[in-house]
Amino acid sequence: MNEKEREQVALFRYGLIAPLFNGQVDPKVYLQELEGKIHPIPYYGERKIAIKTIQEWLLHYRRNGFEALKPKKRGDRGNSRRLSPDDQDQILEIRKKNLHMPVSVFYEQLIERGEIQKNQISYSTIIRLLKKHNLVGKQNLAIPERKRFSHEKVNVLWQGDLSHGPYVPINGKNKKTFLIAYIDDCSRLVPYAQFFSSEKFDGLRVVTKEALIRRGKPKIIYADNGKIYRSETLQYACAQLGITLTHTAPFDPRSKGKIERLFKTVQTRFYPLLQTEPAQSLEELNERFWRWLEEDYHRRVHASLEGKTPHEVFHSQISDITFLEDLSILETIFLKREQRKVKPDGTISLDKRLYEVPSRFIGQSVDVRMDDKGIYIFENDRKVAEATLVSMNDNAHVKRARSPFSLSKTASMQEEQDNV
Repeated sequence: MNEKEREQVALFRYGLIAPLFNGQVDPKVYLQELEGKIHPIPYYGERKIAIKTIQEWLLHYRRNGFEALKPKKRGDRGNSRRLSPDDQDQILEIRKKNLHMPVSVFYEQLIERGEIQKNQISYSTIIRLLKKHNLVGKQNLAIPERKRFSHEKVNVLWQGDLSHGPYVPINGKNKKTFLIAYIDDCSRLVPYAQFFSSEKFDGLRVVTKEALIRRGKPKIIYADNGKIYRSETLQYACAQLGITLTHTAPFDPRSKGKIERLFKTVQTRFYPLLQTEPAQSLEELNERFWRWLEEDYHRRVHASLEGKTPHEVFHSQISDITFLEDLSILETIFLKREQRKVKPDGTISLDKRLYEVPSRFIGQSVDVRMDDKGIYIFENDRKVAEATLVSMNDNAHVKRARSPFSLSKTASMQEEQDNV
């Protein structure tokens, strides 16, 4: 079992104990519901889990954090190949466009298109994936029954989502923007939000880090099934911080109505200001948005808050908020993770580019973590080195120590000449 698989197992275990850890459920009732249930466990397959085992995981997590949930290291015993998160995303996207198709036909189409190999991915694997995401048939698209809810305490639950924003000039061209935001379920206060020029995870990383720094730590993050919200990086970060990460059912945006309402408010109260005076850059757009958020939205009486403003409700419970004691943890837990084996020339390959690492790692499998600022080598969850992009031209002119074998050969030739 490699490090990535150990982390996936730990994330699965955390998913089971998170409701217990955060006090979201009655322990006795929750454990009774889990008893006898079959779980699709990463690496191990479908298995039942004893209540005592779940209790032990909870105890280990409370004592030693996320690392304690990882299986002990051992030699890989040749686990079967499974769908990676990226493969799952691709299959789910294809399925959404072909809901009219029976699953058996859909499975055959995946094989014909080369998306999967029949001898590696079984029909049962595909149908389990589709059932999990409610994508077996069109009948599942009906709007589910739901009831309104609102938590009485701030930072119990944050709803997160992404919305399409206005076009602004970027590098001389008008480009579309995307607003990534969180909203506190109780107070309707926005812990943090920002416009970006793409929908990539880098934006969510910034928003989540800033929200945690400014507004403390929530117990639950509730988001849709978008790719960035189901990324392993976000799952790992939430597990490290003791946050439960939950997702809405597919095709059900109304289940996170509070943030949808926030986006509607932005569209009706902030965007009209841009029509009379358009933003001339992404930086200007964000500066004006943050000012509007603090001066208008947070200070305006909210209809569902009994005559109070989001700012008043949130700050009335400031003494109950849990702030992070060590902010430096945010610099590492949101890094993307990969495993790479270092080549004999001291390099690793990432996204079709070569990077140099210290020579002591040659031949080893290393834990590589990265963000938009750099690529780092970790050992035992600590950063020990930084990888640098290989420059073939520079390397061609680097002075290297002469091989001791060549020195011996030169000395021998000189000795022969002296004897002559």
